[in-house]
Amino acid sequence: MIDCTELHDNGFVLLPRAIPSEWLEDLRAVFDAGVKPSDQWPTPRGWGWRHSLVDDDTQIQALCRLPQLLAAVGELIGERFFLSQVEGREPLAGCGHQQLHRDLSAQRPGDTAIALAFFDDYGPGNGATRIVPGSHRPMPGAPPLDFADEFRSVQLSGCAGDILVFDAELVHAASLNVNGARRRSILMGYFSECLYASHLETAGLRNVRMDTCERFDPADFAFD
Repeated sequence: MIDCTELHDNGFVLLPRAIPSEWLEDLRAVFDAGVKPSDQWPTPRGWGWRHSLVDDDTQIQALCRLPQLLAAVGELIGERFFLSQVEGREPLAGCGHQQLHRDLSAQRPGDTAIALAFFDDYGPGNGATRIVPGSHRPMPGAPPLDFADEFRSVQLSGCAGDILVFDAELVHAASLNVNGARRRSILMGYFSECLYASHLETAGLRNVRMDTCERFDPADFAFD
């Protein structure tokens, strides 16, 4: 069982092997088939990465609706929400390092949650995600966080099938893919229902093709 208090205090939860193992081979194939160069996206993607267009795939959509994942997202957002975006990302060999940053909630803290589903094993060698636990809700009067200071950052490691779920305000970053091993993942964005109109305004720029009308209620999912 996952401690909800701990989730809110830390701003994230790692769901180990949340993706059924028998799905992984197909998910990797979907990722590879969806890779498109930067100039084929409405908004150019960053260099040094593979970006995969996968959001309308049936298996990907099933992954985005895994009950344990939706329960964690619902606990963070705390009200009805929807799936706003899904995109595949993978750092190339010798690339992928990011400075620590926040993705930021759209209108108010807590209205946006992010999930990363890993299709390959990940760790320091192939550019695993770094996070700063508890950084999503700074204490009143605390000095601004120096994004160049890595002292509090923790680099994750784990297995294919893990899913990281975190508050959009949590300080995080990808890391350098030192050894060139594959690190395919999908990035999923979940928004509070009240953000739907603004989501529609930018959906084309984000190349969102999937139907985003479905709503999820936190009360429908047991977080354990």
